[in-house]
Amino acid sequence: MTRLSAGERREQLAEAAIRVMIRDGVAETTTRAVVTEAGVPLGAFHYCFRSKEELFQTVIERIMERNLPPADLAHPEGATPYERIRALLHAYWAQVVARPDEHLVTYEVTQYALRRPGLADLARRQYRHYLDVSRAHLESMARAAGLIWTVDPPVLARHGLGVLDGLTLTWLIDRDDTQALAALDEYARYLASVAAPLPAGGPGGTEGVSAPRRSASP
Repeated sequence: MTRLSAGERREQLAEAAIRVMIRDGVAETTTRAVVTEAGVPLGAFHYCFRSKEELFQTVIERIMERNLPPADLAHPEGATPYERIRALLHAYWAQVVARPDEHLVTYEVTQYALRRPGLADLARRQYRHYLDVSRAHLESMARAAGLIWTVDPPVLARHGLGVLDGLTLTWLIDRDDTQALAALDEYARYLASVAAPLPAGGPGGTEGVSAPRRSASP
């Protein structure tokens, strides 16, 4: 067996788990199936993870991290806020279309956790992580597009997660690319409507991505 660091072994096992989940389903993903897929002894699993639930959490984080596009996409000079936001959302959507099986796994993990006593916290941690990443990506998107949000960031992150989560699940069911992109463009229009230009010489970092806030309610 190749000698790997603990971090490298965790990565190896997480990738093996993703392959097993895609092939066999989350409910059939046992620790033994994962180590067999990875070609390592069972002891390697217990060296790297305290439990199967910890492995599942790592799988969720890995899938989300690699499906986020870079927020610092180049934009044509003179692009409108809508055009900048739309380009960033389409870059995200390209990742969804490229890896549909991985996205299906994340929904399966949620259902698996919610249906098993004692595992509900896995689903809660999953969506807390999603909200944290959603907020961070909205902040990065604003910086890249030279904008500030006029809606409270936690509210905007939750709204965005609901929209993209729903669009992704609907697309996984019907694979209607035309309708999915049309709906994504509507979300881009909404984001453009709650964005304002970043003031010249405004502060950098996350402090520069929100303006005096208004309610997200109509």
